[in-house]
Amino acid sequence: MAGPGHLALVGVTASGKSALAAALSDARPEAELVSMDSMAVYRHMDLGTAKPTPDEQARRRYHLLDLVDPAEEFTVRQFQEAARRSLADIEQRHRRALLVGGTGLYLRAVVDDLDLPGRWPEVARCLESEARDVGVPALHARLASLDPTAAARIDPANGRRVVRALEVTIGAGRPFSSFGPGLAHYGPTVFALVGIPFDAGAVDQAIEQRLRRLMDEGLLDEVRRLAARPGGLSRTARQALGYRELLGHLEQGVALDAAVEEAVRRTRAFARRQWAWFRRDPRITWLDHSGDMAPQLLEKWDVAVSTVVRGRGEAAAVGD
Repeated sequence: MAGPGHLALVGVTASGKSALAAALSDARPEAELVSMDSMAVYRHMDLGTAKPTPDEQARRRYHLLDLVDPAEEFTVRQFQEAARRSLADIEQRHRRALLVGGTGLYLRAVVDDLDLPGRWPEVARCLESEARDVGVPALHARLASLDPTAAARIDPANGRRVVRALEVTIGAGRPFSSFGPGLAHYGPTVFALVGIPFDAGAVDQAIEQRLRRLMDEGLLDEVRRLAARPGGLSRTARQALGYRELLGHLEQGVALDAAVEEAVRRTRAFARRQWAWFRRDPRITWLDHSGDMAPQLLEKWDVAVSTVVRGRGEAAAVGD
């Protein structure tokens, strides 16, 4: 998908990724920021996704923001294709990409160039109906007969994953397990991976402070405007942190204080799932958060870029 010299900065929500990435971009003008956020792709979902402000976007080059209307569904595969185009454009202009974000699957789709299956909505709807009628274990038994490898990897009670595996197996006409080695495999990648360690206390506090600040800045009004748009929000967009809870307030009469508290709770739980996801990846080099992380990140960036320059020089010498 991409040549070497790019770097990915990972970490949980509210860990300071955006500020750290902005500092690197200011220090290294060749760095262009590529969002790995599954919700920042939606136009008009600005406050709740902590999207860079218009002023920030005017100062730095960002990619993969505001790609689709919030009424549309946007799949991992579509995101991967958009990322390929952005990375090709960055390389063509002799720039380097700094991938920034906490949506683990989207990041893996890019850095590992995952072989992602398509979607077959009609097949999925039939399977979801069948799951309600006969139960998920029956569908898991069916998956075991069609794709034993996938069935062995999936909890028989996990209806979403069972349905998805069957959807792909039936729709694509090939086993779900045939699409790459799976997320448990961490193979070589041309991206250097750097992470911000998880500090539970600091992140929990930052999550609450950020949400309170966003409420003061008009997050509720943003959600109200989005819900009133033609088409409203897609099923995916409605699940965004903060948006789902405030939609509960607007559409179902949930008390505003309760909705905000639930958004804080859910975001904190999400941060812990992110950490569990990232800490499994042995390729990530973790920064030392006891000191200033900006110089550490700059050092990692310079090493990644100098490796490319050195490699080009060696290739030229061989050619001579």
